Formats: sequence, C-alpha cells, structure tokens
Amino acid sequence: MRIGLVSGDGVPVSGLLTIFRNVIDLGRREGLVEAGPVPAELGYSWRPDKPGYFPDGPPDPEGHEFLAPLSIPLPSGPEAAGWTAVRNAVAQADALDDAGREELRQRIDRLAAPYREYFGQWLREAQVDWVCAVNLTLSDAVPVTAALHQAAAEYYGARGSGGVLFWDHDLFGSCAIFEDGLRVYPDHPNDFTPLPADEPYHRWAVVSESLAQECRRYPTGAGPHIVPNVLPEVPAGPLEDRHHEFLRQQGISPDRPILLNPVRVFRVKGVEIALDVLAGARQGNDGQAPVLLVFGGLSEDPVYAQEVVAKARSLGLEQDLRFLEGVPLRSYLDGTGRWHLDEVDLLRLATAGRGGVVFTPNLPDVETVGLGPALAAVAGIPCAVTDYDAFVPTYGKDFWTVRVGPSAQDAQRAGRELMTVLRTRPAELEDRLRRNRQVAQENFPTGPWVDLLRELTAAAGPAQKMPE
Repeated sequence: MRIGLVSGDGVPVSGLLTIFRNVIDLGRREGLVEAGPVPAELGYSWRPDKPGYFPDGPPDPEGHEFLAPLSIPLPSGPEAAGWTAVRNAVAQADALDDAGREELRQRIDRLAAPYREYFGQWLREAQVDWVCAVNLTLSDAVPVTAALHQAAAEYYGARGSGGVLFWDHDLFGSCAIFEDGLRVYPDHPNDFTPLPADEPYHRWAVVSESLAQECRRYPTGAGPHIVPNVLPEVPAGPLEDRHHEFLRQQGISPDRPILLNPVRVFRVKGVEIALDVLAGARQGNDGQAPVLLVFGGLSEDPVYAQEVVAKARSLGLEQDLRFLEGVPLRSYLDGTGRWHLDEVDLLRLATAGRGGVVFTPNLPDVETVGLGPALAAVAGIPCAVTDYDAFVPTYGKDFWTVRVGPSAQDAQRAGRELMTVLRTRPAELEDRLRRNRQVAQENFPTGPWVDLLRELTAAAGPAQKMPE
C-alpha cells in the first residue's frame, strides 16, 4: 500500500510527524506499507500563524528522505491576515448574521477553488492509495480542508478504491487555544467546518477514547477508529560516533545530565515552565549542571520565543540551554558537517547521561495525550510533569513522575527533586521506571494501528495507476 501525507501543522518537523514516522515504520515491518519516500504536502501555505514557514516552508530545507514534498506550484493565496480572518470568522460563526455568513461562505469557496485543483494534481502525481490527513478537521484552514474533500471525492470516486484517512490528535472541544482573548477554534463543528463523512473513501482515526467520544457528538455518520500513538523503540547499548560528535558540536560535556523538553516553542507547550525546572535542577545538583534540549525552534512563534529567551537570560541559563530548531524524522549530517539527531537518538543521549524528560504544558485542557511521559517511559528515565487534564486518563494513577506545581517556585522545587532522583538513584526508582514502561506498553499498543493498516490495505484494492 502506498501512503501519502497532508499535514495541517505547517511546520517542517513536529511531534505528529514523528508519530507518523513510527506508524509507517510499523506498517513496513508488517509488510503493509511500501518502502520509499512518502509523498507529502506539509501545509506551509495555509498556516500564517507559523510565520517562519509561511507560505513556502523553511528557507533551506535539508535532511532526511523520509518525506518527499511534490514539486507542484502552490496556489497564490491571500496574505497572512486574509487566512487568519477566515479562521477567526469560522470560530465566531455563531455570532454572524445572515449577510456575514453568506460573505464568509463566498470567501471560503473562492479560496477552496484553486486548492481543489492543486490537490487534484497532487493526487494524480502522488498516486497514493491512502492520504493520511493530519489534524485537518480543526479549522485552521477550512477552505483547504474543503478542497481536499472535493479533490478526494473526484479522484477516489473515479478510482473506486482507497481514499483519505483523517487522523486527528486534537478536536474542537479539546483544543481550547485562545489568542487576543478569543478562541482560535469553535468549541463544536459548525456549518463551515468539513467533517469526515460516511463515505467509502473516508476513514477517521483519533488517538484517544475521549476524542472518540467527542467525534460521536459531531453531525456525521462517520465513526472513528481509536488508534493510540505508536511509540519509538529506543535501543540499548553504548553511544555511537554521531552521538559523541553531536555533544561536541553542541558544546556539551559528556558527563552533563541531559534533560529533554520534547515540545515545539509554542506558547501552550510551557517552555517557560521547563526553564524554571532547569533553574531548580541547577540548584539541586552538586556535580555537572544539567543541560536542557528543547526540541523546537525559535521561528515558529517569534513573540513567545522572545519571551522564552528573555526568561532564560534572566535566570542565567544561556549556557545550560539548547534550542534544536526542530528534531528531524531521521538523524542526519547536514552540508556543514553538523549532526541533527532524531527523537530516538536524543532519548539515547538522555538515557546514557542519566538524564530525564521535562514536559510542562501550561494549560490543562490543550494536550489530548501528551507524549512526554511516554517517551521517558520507553527510554527508562524519569519525567517531570505539570498537571494537565489528559494525564490521568492516558497514564493512570500509578504512573510515577516528578510533579511540577503551578508557581515558578514549585517548578524549581520539582527541578531540585528531579536532580536528587537522578543523582542518588534511590532503590525504588528502577521499580518505578519498570512500571512506567509497562504502563506505556499497555496504554500505547501497536495492535490497533496494525489492524487499521490491514483494513486500509484491503480497501485499497489491487495496485493500479490512475491517469495523470
């Protein structure tokens, strides 16, 4: 089966793309997904809230060959303000009068038309059996989602097999992000938000039971598959040359504990809280000071990034902090000779250095899963975590973490506790970490994804090539 990707994230690397890589790797091990680069459309042109990448992506794309963006000219869309105005109007649609609703519908239709042609050409060139559409049910770009629905209906309707797998990690009610005091997304679908439908060429997958329950309240006959996120496998054994070279290039002494903050530099991810944890970890350490590796880059949300950098400076953390500018899907050596390590290699670094994970969302109702604790569990290292709504439903009450309280003093106290645990390795720690790994394995099984991939393979029918 040949799979393609349309990502609603609008960033070159993200946690969702890493999970997608894990799914594809699983499918290839099971003999269900063909080898080779995955045709991809990464959504740069319709995510103006990612100003470092809008509308053409990163200025110097480099890295792995896992994803293969197709070289099809993008439609000439509006400026950032135009896209944002449509998104905001959809979020506030219940407050519009009849004239306002009609105007919004016309704006959506005008924007959707060129993207329908674009996706039609993309599908004909990519020749994929199934398109995995990540987080496109949310209303970041309703015209684009509508266009994908239309192009898929035409292409797969004529093909008679295959279709679009809508794979959602966030939905309307569960993604309560606010900007300038207004909700970015409506708290429920409305007349302007396309939904997966009860169509032979649609499938719908969500990552948790709570999201599935929300889906069942939506006005659609489509039923969701619950497919927990696929976690990476972290091999044991000594570090390799690329790990040592990465540490050297980053100016990190091999005996410094590595703390990982596996998030983008985006306001709701709480990087500022992770800095307080790091400050406390420095206070609670009588050996080499730990270093915090933040997965994200500073260009996605420049205003927030400036606040984070200013706080790091005020806490005197510049020498203890690295922004990795996005973690690639595969480790690679760039044209200047610098290593960029993937998630698995970074977890290996933290494990070898007796480090841990810091996962500190600053809002309780935005994360629908929160994979930081799970990554720590599969690597066999501790995790410091803030309270968020999805934590107990995802991990249960027996999952052990260092809990991070709401104040800066609480976060620094958690940092001191984390370093005490890492330094002294109390006898009960290994039992706790083994239990965490067991919980992660139980709560993130691979079976549901294998079953879904088998169903998609069967529904794709025999290999065929559509006219281009």
